[in-house]
Amino acid sequence: MLFITIWPLFGLICLGFVLARAGFPSAGFWPAAERLNYFLLFPALLVASLAEAPVRDPALLRLGGAAIVTILIAALALVAVRALRPMPAARFGPALQGVVRFNTYLGLAVITSLAGPAGIERAAIYLAVCVPLVNVLSILALTEQGALRHPMRLLRTVLRNPLILACIAGFALALSGLGLPFGAGRFLDLMARASLPLGLLCVGAALQPRAMSQQIGALAATSALRLLAMPALASGVALLFGLDGTEALVLVVFSAIPTAPTAYVLTRQLGGDGTLMAGLVTAQTLAAVLTIPLVLMVLA
Repeated sequence: MLFITIWPLFGLICLGFVLARAGFPSAGFWPAAERLNYFLLFPALLVASLAEAPVRDPALLRLGGAAIVTILIAALALVAVRALRPMPAARFGPALQGVVRFNTYLGLAVITSLAGPAGIERAAIYLAVCVPLVNVLSILALTEQGALRHPMRLLRTVLRNPLILACIAGFALALSGLGLPFGAGRFLDLMARASLPLGLLCVGAALQPRAMSQQIGALAATSALRLLAMPALASGVALLFGLDGTEALVLVVFSAIPTAPTAYVLTRQLGGDGTLMAGLVTAQTLAAVLTIPLVLMVLA
């Protein structure tokens, strides 16, 4: 049942890959579609989900805490490994992003398939906490200590992220109790419905199989940490925080999905190893077809 539930999501990813390689509808369509989704449609989904979410629910607070602990444990473990086996920021940045970052489109699509609207609300809480955290960690990993010497520049970079701004707006609406009056909720919901299928198509269009032909060892090790070790860690943290049901599912799913395609863009912007990052995105996305159902069955 898990495989039947999840395979259509990967079918959209494969369709995006085929369409992009066939040049349909055009080469310029996919970058424009990705920008539309990243700056408009996906933020609309986050605002709509968070504005009505019960943000004061203790279970959601525990979910946020468990999410932070899971990501920080993984990041600190990688820092410890780097201390034993030094590597430049250009390679450490992709490695860290390959372990702690997550494909938000795929994560929300899986949660929606398995848990419905309640899952989306809890997933929005997870994203509101973790999107800023993983962005800061990624920038720090790619820039050695430079970002820490310029905290305002780091803050400006983080606050320019439309997903973070959408999370802030959604939280503010939820805490104020205003919600989304005058039909605004319906307006955002219509925009949000286009986000996940378009996002999955764009994920497929961005895959770069050629990047997998190099650095096989690094790709395999990092992908195993992301797709197998991270959900196992998340399962342990969920038990520690007393999470169950939908909250535990959200924590495990977002720890089991592949890294984010946007990690490649950030890596290139900050002078990291773009080939390694592209290989990680592609290898993990392909492997996740098998690992996500396996992880959910084992950790059920």
